[in-house]
Amino acid sequence: MSTIKKVAEEAKVSVATVSRVLNSTGYVNEETRKKVLKVIKELDYKPNSVARSLFKKQSMTIALIVPNITNPFFPEVARAIEDVLSSKDYTLILCNSDDNSEKEKKYFEVMKQKYVDGVIVVTSTLTPQYIEEKGIPIVAVDRFIDPAIPCVSVNNIEGAKRAVQYLKSTGCKKIAHIRGPKNITSAEDRYLGYLNEVESESWFETDYVRCGNFNIEQTTEETRKLLNENPDIDGIFAGNDLMAVGVIKAAMQLGKKIPEDLSVIGFDGISLCKMTNPEITTIAQPIYEIGSVAAQTLLDLIEGRVIEKKHHQLEVTINKGQSTKTRGE
Repeated sequence: MSTIKKVAEEAKVSVATVSRVLNSTGYVNEETRKKVLKVIKELDYKPNSVARSLFKKQSMTIALIVPNITNPFFPEVARAIEDVLSSKDYTLILCNSDDNSEKEKKYFEVMKQKYVDGVIVVTSTLTPQYIEEKGIPIVAVDRFIDPAIPCVSVNNIEGAKRAVQYLKSTGCKKIAHIRGPKNITSAEDRYLGYLNEVESESWFETDYVRCGNFNIEQTTEETRKLLNENPDIDGIFAGNDLMAVGVIKAAMQLGKKIPEDLSVIGFDGISLCKMTNPEITTIAQPIYEIGSVAAQTLLDLIEGRVIEKKHHQLEVTINKGQSTKTRGE
């Protein structure tokens, strides 16, 4: 295995000169630079990335911290982030936090020690003060943290309103909501959007809202209880697509037909929606765009460019599947 000392010996220069060539620091005349680069190529020398990061306090590495890697939404976001970063020669490290503040803090400490250049994070637990103390460039995805921290998301309130409006347009008369955790801003906003559309309806009852906790199994159990207690519910807005799967599972267990007896609409637009039977109607986030915008924003921060827009709120669309009736049915 070649070393920097071996390169210096073959090129008949000092180790310091090789280092200047590798790091593009200090003056090296053109003839010497070409000679060093030629030897590097001949010896197939690969600089020690750990040593270089310690020297430059830079690692060309970005961390992505997500709450649940088993939720397909996050790997789809990660794919877009990785595409952007790899095109700029950055490496992506993926961290799973389980929405646990201690795990998130531990990751931040490790990132600081390893000179990770920046972090993209989905969090509901870290405070702006804690993040500021770490002094690492950061961009939030999906969940707003603080006005000073760039964030890429969608308008969850408006998206939820569109979901309920769509169910109404297909003839649903009593619409329930399976919501996500109360401590997650996006879940709370989707609940508020639902509430804005139904609280003035004569049929609305607070009992029509149940918590599925972004979990298929919990959603299935809560939906069974909901439909057993309120058999006349004919539409359900699930706070994400995974919970929509749980809703459909519960409905089928109770012998209900989708969408004839119950229309179901989700939120996110993950690829899974097209693989279920029936295919799930969903409020689709521009997932790839969210990831790519977050990655580019972080690169701008790292490289000292002016961030003209700190908060990106992207548009959602309705992806119509088979889990809702067509309008007028």
